[in-house]
Amino acid sequence: MSWSLEYGEIILSSLENDQDVLLANCGKEHCERLFSTARAVCAGASHSKVSDDLEDVIKISYDRMSKGQSGWWRRIHTDTSILQALTLSDQSAYLQAIEVLDRAIIISGAMGRLDLIHALIQDVQSKFPSPTNVGVLPAPSRHPSEPKPLCTALLDVPSLPFQPSLSSFRSQLSLSPFILRSYANDWPALTNHPWCSVRYLRTVAGPGRVVPIEVGKDYRNDDWTQQLMPWDKFLASLEFDDQTCSYVPEKMLYLAQHNLFMQFPDLRADILVPDYVYSGPSVPNYAPPGNDEQLVLNTWLGPRGTISPAHTDPYFNFYVQVVGSKTVWLASPKCSEHMYAEETPSISNTSCVDVFTTQDNHEYPAFWEDVVPGAMSTTLHPGDMLFFPPGWWHAMRANETSFSVSMWF
Repeated sequence: MSWSLEYGEIILSSLENDQDVLLANCGKEHCERLFSTARAVCAGASHSKVSDDLEDVIKISYDRMSKGQSGWWRRIHTDTSILQALTLSDQSAYLQAIEVLDRAIIISGAMGRLDLIHALIQDVQSKFPSPTNVGVLPAPSRHPSEPKPLCTALLDVPSLPFQPSLSSFRSQLSLSPFILRSYANDWPALTNHPWCSVRYLRTVAGPGRVVPIEVGKDYRNDDWTQQLMPWDKFLASLEFDDQTCSYVPEKMLYLAQHNLFMQFPDLRADILVPDYVYSGPSVPNYAPPGNDEQLVLNTWLGPRGTISPAHTDPYFNFYVQVVGSKTVWLASPKCSEHMYAEETPSISNTSCVDVFTTQDNHEYPAFWEDVVPGAMSTTLHPGDMLFFPPGWWHAMRANETSFSVSMWF
């Protein structure tokens, strides 16, 4: 079909323009294979004729990315994924085509092609509407009770009675945690584009989308894993204002630390990044996120009971609660030597202490003696915004279906 060939010609032209740098960074064999396949796709080749070559290049580029080789492999992974989706863009395979494009966003960041991929997904969705009409179940009757105070934190996180000026935040308030209650109450995500509505969340994504999901309650456990899952199926596992849970998974599912805005850009217009993020708190030797904006946005969506164990991150963080409530535990970086950090290098920023469940002060004596007296806790409700500086230990627990946004800066 003509519209798919137009996308193919865009990719082929761009590949030819960047041929020299791609050859230099990724090698002649793989690049020539990609160029040849791109020309075949533009000539109208069927999926069966080019699928093996496309799949091989995708696997090779993924392997090279995993080994930290040239960033140009991300470009090859992205472009090859687009070409593969174009060969699948008929009615019998359109859901598979959308999944391939989502994988390009999730795995290689859609390098240089994000707007094109969004446009292509919309084209595929509009030409082949969803084959099933996913109904919305009756709303649940939810009256969550206020969680009990944590025995692992003796202090409350301070709530400011007013929004501070940028200068006072930069010079004074950026040194320790605080909460601005109801700060985000006017966000579209809490008003006319409600994230508490499963109908809205399905509509903003459209059919066929997949997202990365954590499977298991705690990433410190051996049975914890990750997988790509249909967005609609994941949403069915949650309770919303307009839906009861219709799918009960064997293990807990959590969409955690994922930039959902890259996949569903309409959601980005539903939040408002506070000016504090751009005020540049002054901290010696501090390194902000390395992207152009020096800002990393992530979303966190899961059912009651999802937990982020006590851990540290290297960035300033504004954390906004959009849907549901969440209990937060915080402790100063000065407590680090008493936090019993995991020995596994990949999670050495994470504590062995279960701050939401531990009752035994004999198992981690230094934690109880030196951390608990100065640790803080609070419950975040929709619209609340929490701030904490880099290096602070923090843990989160959802008290009901919870949707949050974090902003590293």
